[in-house]
Amino acid sequence: MAQQLLAVLLVLGLLFAALWLLRRHGLARFTAGLTRKTGKQRMQVLERVALTSRHSLHLIALGDRLIVVGISPTGCRRIAALSSATASGQKAEVDKL
Repeated sequence: MAQQLLAVLLVLGLLFAALWLLRRHGLARFTAGLTRKTGKQRMQVLERVALTSRHSLHLIALGDRLIVVGISPTGCRRIAALSSATASGQKAEVDKL
């Protein structure tokens, strides 16, 4: 029993040591929910519309632009990019791909 407990503690110690090293070298971010988000997010998924079970459209806000992205099993593709003026109802150019 004591030998099993020691083995479990050793494995957990090795895991935390590996996470600490990865975090120190910038290869991993492990916060365990201890940090708070500060500031405004620059990228947000505003809406998602499922076209089929494997195809969808996503409306993404990126800074002051809105981007419509099509998602399929073969990858992602930008459909259109809208300026913030278009989003507020004003007439503006739409950048289509």
